[in-house]
Amino acid sequence: MNPLELSQLPTPSALIDVAVMEQNIRQMQARISALGARFRPHVKTSKCGAVVERQLAAGASGITVSTLKEAEQFFALGQKNILYAVGMAPNKLAQAMRLRQSGCDLKIITDSIESARAIVEFGQTHHHRFEVWIEIDTDNHRSGVKPEDPVLLTIGQTLENGGMQLGGVMTHAGASYALNSPAALQAMAEQERSLCVHAADRLRAAGLPCPNVSVGSTPTALSAQSLAGVTEVRAGVYVFFDLVMANVGVCSTSDIALSVLTSVIGHQIEKGWVIVDAGWMAMSRDRGTGTQTIDYGYGQVCDVLGRPLPGYIVSSANQEHGIVSGNGGQQGDITRQFPLGSLLRILPNHACATAAQFNEYHALDTRPAEPRSPELRSTKVEIWPRFGGW
Repeated sequence: MNPLELSQLPTPSALIDVAVMEQNIRQMQARISALGARFRPHVKTSKCGAVVERQLAAGASGITVSTLKEAEQFFALGQKNILYAVGMAPNKLAQAMRLRQSGCDLKIITDSIESARAIVEFGQTHHHRFEVWIEIDTDNHRSGVKPEDPVLLTIGQTLENGGMQLGGVMTHAGASYALNSPAALQAMAEQERSLCVHAADRLRAAGLPCPNVSVGSTPTALSAQSLAGVTEVRAGVYVFFDLVMANVGVCSTSDIALSVLTSVIGHQIEKGWVIVDAGWMAMSRDRGTGTQTIDYGYGQVCDVLGRPLPGYIVSSANQEHGIVSGNGGQQGDITRQFPLGSLLRILPNHACATAAQFNEYHALDTRPAEPRSPELRSTKVEIWPRFGGW
């Protein structure tokens, strides 16, 4: 890769290494397919049509969204099979119904009797039959109904008797983000699978339909040894990966496809600081690695080719200023090592949060110029639109 090609880009910019991203996509799809389940990627990470096209081309079946804005945007791009994987608020039912009436096969979720009743009441009032999945809590991490809770059957009966379509159960083992060993991750993946399947079995034993059993998080999807009883898996951040996932142990820094291009704008020589133009408005406020084995501050510093510079992190951030410093006793003239105007790339703590700071990606399509010379690369930079909002 010739650094001069990147010098034409504004800073800060969100960069995608397309070759790395496509490898991440292929590996995840192959793994889930080999375990006998469909794969439904969560598109909240990229919110980008060009990225999702590649996920679907690799074999994905449908998409997962976290906002109805995402559902609208991707439906406009031709995607119909969409799971809205956030608890349905009654004030959003009209928006969801409009999408469905336009031809979108949108599924919504619930985890309470109150929510189920609101869906039934709205559906009956507007003569609309929603497809509803029940969220299951398999790890005490966030939302969902416990697999053994009697309310599970009550929710199912409320939906079915109210004329709605009970589409299945789904869960997300978000607690897996706090783990960092293969054994613990495999145990969590099995816990997620077995408890969600158990919830589905309880519904079926009560005479209720449950055609879909959906599980997933990036760590558990990459750690599951069995998907028996599961029909589909969901994961999102795997497409880019990030430093949190590297600390969890499901990727290495070389698998991280998203970085932020930044310029050196100054120095504080007596403090050993390099000042860059990527502050928290570019990197986000996410400090997810702060409680993990390696604390990367606001991001791992790399050279312009994307190669990590060991020990250098964005240690502090203001709105438009990032402070790069060494945390390993580095010595040397920082003005020579990091000249004014030079370019660096920063790997993010949380890819979803960092990507959300930008309205477009600069996609770097890099290919080795010669098989034996991996450092000699040709680069094509494309702009891929990204959207935000709700």
